[in-house]
Amino acid sequence: MKQYLWRVVAIIIGGLFIYAGAIKVVDPVEFARDIDNYKMLPWQVNVWMGLYLPWLEILCGLALITRVLYRGSVFVLTALMVLFIIITGIAKARGLDISCGCFGHASKYLSFAWHLVLDFLLLGGLVLLWKNAPPRSDAQLA
Repeated sequence: MKQYLWRVVAIIIGGLFIYAGAIKVVDPVEFARDIDNYKMLPWQVNVWMGLYLPWLEILCGLALITRVLYRGSVFVLTALMVLFIIITGIAKARGLDISCGCFGHASKYLSFAWHLVLDFLLLGGLVLLWKNAPPRSDAQLA
């Protein structure tokens, strides 16, 4: 039963990252602007990230669901979440009132506190998926 619970968690988190990536793929320039709002990187880097980061999220989400390269996708998504939480905290400390743009227009109406709650829930889910990852041989065959 526990195994099925973790599969459901992996599918939910994978689906969220696929959805978030798909929204950003539709308008990469808008996503680059969202990244630029953090005022941490040059515009050229923001454009590059706006083009490639959504595809990384989609591929990692698919990997969670299909269990192909499962451990790698959990690692990459966990690293992205940790980095995003740190960057968001730094931006807030600098007094920037920004919307992350993670889930399109729906996320623009959430407060900073709700963003952090959701981010930490995703991070917690990813950490639990890492701890409960199947053995390497099972992950490649399943």
